Amino acid sequence: MCGIIYLEIMTTMLDVKSLSKVEKLRLLETLWTDLSSDEASVTSPAWHETALNEASRLYAEGKASFADWLEAKARLRKSVS
Repeated sequence: MCGIIYLEIMTTMLDVKSLSKVEKLRLLETLWTDLSSDEASVTSPAWHETALNEASRLYAEGKASFADWLEAKARLRKSVS
């Protein structure tokens, strides 16, 4: 059984390597949407709070800014196409 699962994972990994960057980003977005649909089952690692606190501090000091997620995705897609 373990060998079959390993073979399936390796086949999937090989298939992913053949995707374009745009296709990989779309796949990543699809996976994230699925994973984040049940927030209660996903726990953030401890370093997330540290990173968020640092981002908040930098923003409060005027040393950082935030972008709208839709705009950020559009910029990312443009940069890889």
